[in-house]
Amino acid sequence: MSKLGNIGARLHRGEISYDFIGHRKLWYGISILITITAIVGLAVRGLNMGIDFQGGAVFTTGKHMSVSVSQAQETAEEAAGHEALVQKLGDGSLRIQIAGMDTKQSDSVKETLAEDFKVNPESIAADLVGPSWGEQIANKAWQGLAIFMVLVVIYLAIAFEWRMAIAALIALIHDITITVGIYALVGFEVTPGTVIGLLTILGYSLYDTVVVFDSLKEQTKDLTKQSRFTYSDVANRSINSTLVRSINTTVVALLPVAGLLFIGGGFLGAGTLNDISLSLFVGLAAGAYSSIFIATPLVADLKELEPQMKALRKRVLAKRAQADAEEENAAARGYDRQGDADGYDGDDDPDDAAAAVVGPRSRSASRSRGRGRPSGKRR
Repeated sequence: MSKLGNIGARLHRGEISYDFIGHRKLWYGISILITITAIVGLAVRGLNMGIDFQGGAVFTTGKHMSVSVSQAQETAEEAAGHEALVQKLGDGSLRIQIAGMDTKQSDSVKETLAEDFKVNPESIAADLVGPSWGEQIANKAWQGLAIFMVLVVIYLAIAFEWRMAIAALIALIHDITITVGIYALVGFEVTPGTVIGLLTILGYSLYDTVVVFDSLKEQTKDLTKQSRFTYSDVANRSINSTLVRSINTTVVALLPVAGLLFIGGGFLGAGTLNDISLSLFVGLAAGAYSSIFIATPLVADLKELEPQMKALRKRVLAKRAQADAEEENAAARGYDRQGDADGYDGDDDPDDAAAAVVGPRSRSASRSRGRGRPSGKRR
Protein backbone atom coordinates (compact mmCIF):
# COMPACT_ATOMS: atom_id res chain seq x y z
CA MET A 1 0.00 0.00 0.00
CA SER A 2 2.89 2.34 0.77
CA LYS A 3 4.27 1.74 -2.72
CA LEU A 4 0.89 2.61 -4.24
CA GLY A 5 0.76 5.78 -2.15
CA ASN A 6 4.26 6.69 -3.27
CA ILE A 7 3.31 6.14 -6.91
CA GLY A 8 0.22 8.31 -6.44
CA ALA A 9 2.27 11.12 -4.92
CA ARG A 10 4.80 10.96 -7.76
CA LEU A 11 2.00 11.01 -10.33
CA HIS A 12 0.50 14.07 -8.66
CA ARG A 13 3.86 15.90 -8.64
CA GLY A 14 4.52 15.00 -12.27
CA GLU A 15 7.65 12.96 -11.53
CA ILE A 16 6.22 9.98 -13.42
CA SER A 17 3.39 9.82 -15.92
CA TYR A 18 1.68 7.66 -18.50
CA ASP A 19 0.94 9.01 -21.96
CA PHE A 20 -2.85 8.69 -21.99
CA ILE A 21 -3.28 11.34 -24.69
CA GLY A 22 -0.62 9.81 -26.92
CA HIS A 23 -2.48 6.47 -26.93
CA ARG A 24 -5.91 8.01 -27.39
CA LYS A 25 -6.55 6.22 -30.70
CA LEU A 26 -6.24 2.93 -28.84
CA TRP A 27 -8.77 4.06 -26.21
CA TYR A 28 -11.12 5.32 -28.91
CA GLY A 29 -10.91 1.98 -30.68
CA ILE A 30 -11.65 0.01 -27.50
CA SER A 31 -14.61 2.25 -26.67
CA ILE A 32 -16.02 1.99 -30.20
CA LEU A 33 -15.71 -1.81 -30.08
CA ILE A 34 -17.47 -2.03 -26.69
CA THR A 35 -20.19 0.39 -27.80
CA ILE A 36 -20.84 -1.53 -31.02
CA THR A 37 -21.09 -4.77 -29.03
CA ALA A 38 -23.60 -3.14 -26.68
CA ILE A 39 -25.69 -1.80 -29.56
CA VAL A 40 -25.70 -5.18 -31.33
CA GLY A 41 -26.75 -6.91 -28.11
CA LEU A 42 -29.52 -4.38 -27.65
CA ALA A 43 -30.73 -4.82 -31.23
CA VAL A 44 -30.57 -8.63 -31.23
CA ARG A 45 -31.67 -9.57 -27.72
CA GLY A 46 -33.57 -6.46 -26.71
CA LEU A 47 -34.34 -5.41 -23.15
CA ASN A 48 -36.18 -7.64 -20.73
CA MET A 49 -38.74 -5.06 -19.70
CA GLY A 50 -40.29 -5.60 -16.30
CA ILE A 51 -43.96 -5.79 -15.56
CA ASP A 52 -43.97 -2.14 -14.56
CA PHE A 53 -43.37 -1.20 -18.20
CA GLN A 54 -45.45 -3.76 -20.09
CA GLY A 55 -48.29 -4.39 -17.64
CA GLY A 56 -49.48 -7.61 -16.05
CA ALA A 57 -50.05 -9.20 -12.65
CA VAL A 58 -47.82 -9.69 -9.61
CA PHE A 59 -48.64 -12.50 -7.17
CA THR A 60 -47.03 -12.60 -3.73
CA THR A 61 -47.44 -15.72 -1.62
CA GLY A 62 -47.31 -16.07 2.15
CA LYS A 63 -44.10 -16.50 4.13
CA HIS A 64 -42.02 -19.67 4.42
CA MET A 65 -43.30 -21.38 1.30
CA SER A 66 -42.06 -24.95 0.82
CA VAL A 67 -42.47 -24.68 -2.97
CA SER A 68 -39.27 -24.29 -4.99
CA VAL A 69 -38.75 -21.49 -7.50
CA SER A 70 -38.64 -23.87 -10.47
CA GLN A 71 -41.84 -25.62 -9.37
CA ALA A 72 -43.64 -22.30 -8.87
CA GLN A 73 -42.48 -21.06 -12.27
CA GLU A 74 -43.71 -24.21 -14.00
CA THR A 75 -47.10 -23.95 -12.28
CA ALA A 76 -47.48 -20.24 -13.09
CA GLU A 77 -46.57 -20.71 -16.76
CA GLU A 78 -49.03 -23.57 -17.15
CA ALA A 79 -51.80 -21.50 -15.53
CA ALA A 80 -51.08 -18.33 -17.51
CA GLY A 81 -50.13 -19.90 -20.82
CA HIS A 82 -46.91 -17.90 -21.22
CA GLU A 83 -43.64 -17.03 -19.48
CA ALA A 84 -43.54 -16.12 -15.79
CA LEU A 85 -40.79 -14.65 -13.61
CA VAL A 86 -40.47 -16.09 -10.09
CA GLN A 87 -38.27 -14.69 -7.32
CA LYS A 88 -37.83 -15.99 -3.78
CA LEU A 89 -37.81 -13.16 -1.25
CA GLY A 90 -35.85 -13.00 1.99
CA ASP A 91 -38.76 -14.09 4.21
CA GLY A 92 -39.35 -17.24 2.14
CA SER A 93 -42.30 -15.89 0.18
CA LEU A 94 -42.51 -16.04 -3.62
CA ARG A 95 -42.99 -13.14 -6.02
CA ILE A 96 -44.50 -14.25 -9.34
CA GLN A 97 -44.71 -11.82 -12.25
CA ILE A 98 -46.78 -12.58 -15.33
CA ALA A 99 -47.03 -9.99 -18.09
CA GLY A 100 -50.06 -9.19 -20.23
CA MET A 101 -52.90 -10.19 -17.93
CA ASP A 102 -56.26 -8.65 -17.12
CA THR A 103 -58.37 -8.97 -13.96
CA LYS A 104 -60.28 -12.09 -15.09
CA GLN A 105 -57.12 -13.95 -16.04
CA SER A 106 -55.48 -12.85 -12.80
CA ASP A 107 -58.25 -14.38 -10.67
CA SER A 108 -58.02 -17.66 -12.55
CA VAL A 109 -54.24 -17.89 -12.15
CA LYS A 110 -54.51 -17.00 -8.47
CA GLU A 111 -56.89 -19.90 -7.82
CA THR A 112 -54.66 -22.30 -9.73
CA LEU A 113 -51.59 -21.23 -7.77
CA ALA A 114 -53.42 -21.60 -4.43
CA GLU A 115 -54.59 -25.09 -5.38
CA ASP A 116 -51.14 -26.29 -6.45
CA PHE A 117 -49.41 -24.66 -3.48
CA LYS A 118 -52.07 -26.07 -1.11
CA VAL A 119 -52.74 -22.69 0.49
CA ASN A 120 -55.76 -20.45 0.96
CA PRO A 121 -56.34 -18.18 -2.09
CA GLU A 122 -56.67 -15.24 0.30
CA SER A 123 -53.02 -15.73 1.36
CA ILE A 124 -51.87 -14.87 -2.17
CA ALA A 125 -51.86 -11.15 -2.91
CA ALA A 126 -52.50 -10.15 -6.53
CA ASP A 127 -51.64 -6.71 -7.92
CA LEU A 128 -52.43 -5.60 -11.47
CA VAL A 129 -50.23 -3.14 -13.33
CA GLY A 130 -51.58 -1.43 -16.41
CA PRO A 131 -49.31 -0.90 -19.43
CA SER A 132 -50.21 2.80 -19.52
CA TRP A 133 -48.58 3.30 -16.12
CA GLY A 134 -45.35 1.72 -17.33
CA GLU A 135 -45.45 3.89 -20.43
CA GLN A 136 -45.74 6.98 -18.24
CA ILE A 137 -42.71 5.86 -16.23
CA ALA A 138 -40.66 5.37 -19.41
CA ASN A 139 -41.68 8.77 -20.77
CA LYS A 140 -40.84 10.51 -17.52
CA ALA A 141 -37.46 8.76 -17.44
CA TRP A 142 -36.63 9.93 -20.97
CA GLN A 143 -37.73 13.46 -20.12
CA GLY A 144 -35.61 13.49 -16.98
CA LEU A 145 -32.60 12.20 -18.94
CA ALA A 146 -33.01 14.85 -21.65
CA ILE A 147 -33.37 17.67 -19.12
CA PHE A 148 -30.32 16.40 -17.24
CA MET A 149 -28.22 16.34 -20.41
CA VAL A 150 -29.22 19.88 -21.38
CA LEU A 151 -28.47 21.25 -17.91
CA VAL A 152 -25.10 19.49 -17.83
CA VAL A 153 -24.07 20.92 -21.18
CA ILE A 154 -25.12 24.43 -20.16
CA TYR A 155 -23.32 24.24 -16.82
CA LEU A 156 -20.06 22.86 -18.25
CA ALA A 157 -20.11 25.39 -21.09
CA ILE A 158 -20.40 28.21 -18.54
CA ALA A 159 -18.05 26.82 -15.90
CA PHE A 160 -15.42 25.61 -18.36
CA GLU A 161 -16.02 25.87 -22.12
CA TRP A 162 -18.18 24.37 -24.83
CA ARG A 163 -15.53 21.85 -25.92
CA MET A 164 -15.47 20.33 -22.47
CA ALA A 165 -19.27 20.26 -22.45
CA ILE A 166 -19.32 18.33 -25.74
CA ALA A 167 -16.69 15.88 -24.51
CA ALA A 168 -18.59 15.28 -21.26
CA LEU A 169 -21.84 14.73 -23.18
CA ILE A 170 -20.19 12.14 -25.45
CA ALA A 171 -18.76 10.40 -22.38
CA LEU A 172 -22.22 10.27 -20.77
CA ILE A 173 -23.80 8.80 -23.90
CA HIS A 174 -20.96 6.28 -23.99
CA ASP A 175 -21.65 5.22 -20.37
CA ILE A 176 -25.42 4.90 -20.84
CA THR A 177 -25.06 2.91 -24.06
CA ILE A 178 -22.68 0.42 -22.47
CA THR A 179 -24.88 0.00 -19.39
CA VAL A 180 -28.07 -0.55 -21.40
CA GLY A 181 -26.24 -2.93 -23.77
CA ILE A 182 -24.99 -5.06 -20.88
CA TYR A 183 -28.55 -5.25 -19.55
CA ALA A 184 -29.62 -6.62 -22.92
CA LEU A 185 -26.74 -9.12 -23.06
CA VAL A 186 -27.19 -10.55 -19.56
CA GLY A 187 -30.99 -10.47 -19.73
CA PHE A 188 -31.59 -8.75 -16.40
CA GLU A 189 -35.07 -7.33 -15.93
CA VAL A 190 -35.49 -3.60 -16.46
CA THR A 191 -37.53 -2.07 -13.63
CA PRO A 192 -38.02 1.43 -12.20
CA GLY A 193 -35.01 0.62 -10.02
CA THR A 194 -32.95 0.27 -13.19
CA VAL A 195 -34.03 3.72 -14.32
CA ILE A 196 -33.07 5.15 -10.94
CA GLY A 197 -29.67 3.47 -11.21
CA LEU A 198 -29.10 4.86 -14.71
CA LEU A 199 -29.92 8.40 -13.61
CA THR A 200 -27.68 8.00 -10.55
CA ILE A 201 -24.59 6.90 -12.48
CA LEU A 202 -24.70 10.05 -14.58
CA GLY A 203 -23.70 12.07 -11.55
CA TYR A 204 -20.85 9.70 -10.69
CA SER A 205 -19.65 9.73 -14.28
CA LEU A 206 -19.56 13.52 -14.35
CA TYR A 207 -17.78 13.74 -10.99
CA ASP A 208 -14.49 12.26 -12.22
CA THR A 209 -14.76 14.16 -15.50
CA VAL A 210 -15.25 17.52 -13.78
CA VAL A 211 -12.29 16.83 -11.46
CA VAL A 212 -9.98 16.35 -14.44
CA PHE A 213 -11.48 19.32 -16.30
CA ASP A 214 -10.97 21.58 -13.29
CA SER A 215 -7.30 20.61 -13.07
CA LEU A 216 -6.92 21.10 -16.83
CA LYS A 217 -8.52 24.52 -16.72
CA GLU A 218 -6.20 25.61 -13.91
CA GLN A 219 -3.04 24.38 -15.65
CA THR A 220 -3.83 25.87 -19.07
CA LYS A 221 -4.03 29.48 -17.94
CA ASP A 222 -1.70 31.62 -20.11
CA LEU A 223 -0.64 28.46 -21.94
CA THR A 224 0.08 30.29 -25.20
CA LYS A 225 2.65 32.54 -23.50
CA GLN A 226 5.19 29.73 -23.20
CA SER A 227 6.85 27.32 -25.65
CA ARG A 228 7.54 24.25 -23.54
CA PHE A 229 4.21 22.37 -23.48
CA THR A 230 1.36 21.80 -25.89
CA TYR A 231 -2.27 21.57 -24.78
CA SER A 232 -2.10 17.78 -25.08
CA ASP A 233 0.94 17.72 -22.79
CA VAL A 234 -0.92 19.65 -20.09
CA ALA A 235 -4.05 17.51 -20.55
CA ASN A 236 -1.99 14.38 -20.05
CA ARG A 237 -0.43 15.88 -16.92
CA SER A 238 -3.91 16.70 -15.58
CA ILE A 239 -5.05 13.11 -16.03
CA ASN A 240 -1.97 11.76 -14.26
CA SER A 241 -2.25 14.22 -11.37
CA THR A 242 -5.87 13.20 -10.66
CA LEU A 243 -5.56 9.53 -11.61
CA VAL A 244 -5.12 8.10 -8.12
CA ARG A 245 -7.96 10.22 -6.78
CA SER A 246 -10.29 8.98 -9.51
CA ILE A 247 -9.32 5.37 -8.89
CA ASN A 248 -9.79 5.69 -5.13
CA THR A 249 -13.24 7.27 -5.36
CA THR A 250 -14.37 4.72 -7.95
CA VAL A 251 -13.18 1.72 -5.94
CA VAL A 252 -14.81 3.04 -2.76
CA ALA A 253 -18.10 3.52 -4.63
CA LEU A 254 -17.90 0.13 -6.37
CA LEU A 255 -17.31 -1.96 -3.24
CA PRO A 256 -20.80 -1.60 -1.68
CA VAL A 257 -22.48 -1.87 -5.08
CA ALA A 258 -20.50 -5.06 -5.79
CA GLY A 259 -21.73 -6.38 -2.45
CA LEU A 260 -25.33 -5.77 -3.51
CA LEU A 261 -24.83 -7.34 -6.92
CA PHE A 262 -22.65 -10.39 -6.25
CA ILE A 263 -23.45 -11.19 -2.62
CA GLY A 264 -27.01 -9.92 -2.23
CA GLY A 265 -28.27 -10.69 -5.72
CA GLY A 266 -26.05 -13.66 -6.59
CA PHE A 267 -25.03 -15.52 -3.44
CA LEU A 268 -28.04 -14.75 -1.21
CA GLY A 269 -30.54 -14.86 -4.06
CA ALA A 270 -32.13 -11.46 -3.48
CA GLY A 271 -33.00 -10.98 -7.15
CA THR A 272 -34.82 -7.72 -6.52
CA LEU A 273 -31.41 -6.09 -5.96
CA ASN A 274 -30.08 -7.01 -9.39
CA ASP A 275 -32.01 -4.38 -11.33
CA ILE A 276 -30.47 -1.37 -9.59
CA SER A 277 -27.11 -2.85 -8.54
CA LEU A 278 -26.11 -3.92 -12.07
CA SER A 279 -26.80 -0.48 -13.52
CA LEU A 280 -24.82 1.16 -10.72
CA PHE A 281 -21.88 -1.25 -11.00
CA VAL A 282 -21.52 -1.04 -14.78
CA GLY A 283 -22.21 2.70 -14.85
CA LEU A 284 -19.62 3.52 -12.17
CA ALA A 285 -16.93 1.50 -13.92
CA ALA A 286 -17.79 2.93 -17.34
CA GLY A 287 -17.88 6.47 -15.91
CA ALA A 288 -14.40 6.17 -14.42
CA TYR A 289 -13.10 4.79 -17.72
CA SER A 290 -14.71 7.47 -19.88
CA SER A 291 -13.48 10.39 -17.74
CA ILE A 292 -9.86 9.26 -18.19
CA PHE A 293 -9.78 7.65 -21.62
CA ILE A 294 -12.58 9.44 -23.51
CA ALA A 295 -13.56 12.87 -22.17
CA THR A 296 -10.13 14.46 -21.64
CA PRO A 297 -8.53 13.11 -24.87
CA LEU A 298 -11.57 14.45 -26.77
CA VAL A 299 -11.05 17.89 -25.22
CA ALA A 300 -7.39 17.79 -26.24
CA ASP A 301 -8.32 16.88 -29.83
CA LEU A 302 -10.88 19.69 -30.03
CA LYS A 303 -8.53 22.27 -28.52
CA GLU A 304 -5.67 21.32 -30.81
CA LEU A 305 -7.86 22.41 -33.75
CA GLU A 306 -7.76 26.04 -32.58
CA PRO A 307 -5.37 28.32 -34.52
CA GLN A 308 -3.66 29.46 -31.29
CA MET A 309 -3.05 25.91 -30.18
CA LYS A 310 -1.81 24.94 -33.63
CA ALA A 311 0.69 27.80 -33.50
CA LEU A 312 1.69 26.78 -29.97
CA ARG A 313 2.26 23.18 -31.03
CA LYS A 314 4.38 24.37 -33.95
CA ARG A 315 6.57 26.50 -31.63
CA VAL A 316 6.92 23.72 -29.09
CA LEU A 317 7.88 21.13 -31.68
CA ALA A 318 10.36 23.51 -33.32
CA LYS A 319 11.95 24.28 -29.95
CA ARG A 320 12.19 20.60 -29.11
CA ALA A 321 13.74 19.82 -32.49
CA GLN A 322 16.31 22.57 -31.92
CA ALA A 323 17.07 21.25 -28.45
CA ASP A 324 17.51 17.73 -29.80
CA ALA A 325 19.86 18.98 -32.52
CA GLU A 326 21.94 20.91 -29.99
CA GLU A 327 22.11 17.86 -27.76
CA GLU A 328 23.27 15.69 -30.65
CA ASN A 329 25.92 18.27 -31.61
CA ALA A 330 27.10 18.48 -28.00
CA ALA A 331 27.32 14.70 -27.82
CA ALA A 332 29.23 14.60 -31.10
CA ARG A 333 31.70 17.25 -29.88
CA GLY A 334 32.20 15.34 -26.68
CA TYR A 335 32.94 12.19 -28.65
CA ASP A 336 35.49 14.03 -30.80
CA ARG A 337 37.25 15.41 -27.71
CA GLN A 338 37.36 11.94 -26.20
CA GLY A 339 38.80 10.60 -29.44
CA ASP A 340 41.54 13.25 -29.44
CA ALA A 341 42.38 12.48 -25.83
CA ASP A 342 42.82 8.82 -26.70
CA GLY A 343 44.97 9.62 -29.73
CA TYR A 344 42.41 8.43 -32.24
CA ASP A 345 40.41 10.69 -34.52
CA GLY A 346 38.58 8.03 -36.49
CA ASP A 347 40.87 8.17 -39.56
CA ASP A 348 43.89 6.23 -38.28
CA ASP A 349 44.57 2.58 -38.72
CA PRO A 350 42.48 0.37 -36.42
CA ASP A 351 45.56 -1.37 -35.06
CA ASP A 352 47.10 1.95 -34.10
CA ALA A 353 43.85 2.95 -32.46
CA ALA A 354 43.78 -0.26 -30.43
CA ALA A 355 47.35 0.31 -29.33
CA ALA A 356 46.54 3.86 -28.33
CA VAL A 357 43.59 2.71 -26.21
CA VAL A 358 45.19 -0.37 -24.64
CA GLY A 359 48.76 0.65 -24.11
CA PRO A 360 50.10 3.49 -21.89
CA ARG A 361 50.70 6.73 -23.62
CA SER A 362 54.47 7.45 -24.09
CA ARG A 363 55.86 10.69 -22.78
CA SER A 364 58.85 12.54 -24.18
CA ALA A 365 61.95 12.82 -22.04
CA SER A 366 61.78 16.59 -22.04
CA ARG A 367 58.26 16.51 -20.55
CA SER A 368 59.33 13.99 -17.91
CA ARG A 369 62.25 15.94 -16.54
CA GLY A 370 60.17 18.42 -14.62
CA ARG A 371 58.28 15.75 -12.72
CA GLY A 372 58.64 15.94 -8.95
CA ARG A 373 59.79 19.58 -8.85
CA PRO A 374 57.50 22.21 -7.32
CA SER A 375 57.60 24.53 -10.30
CA GLY A 376 57.73 21.82 -12.90
CA LYS A 377 60.30 23.87 -14.84
CA ARG A 378 63.34 22.40 -16.49
CA ARG A 379 66.83 23.40 -15.34
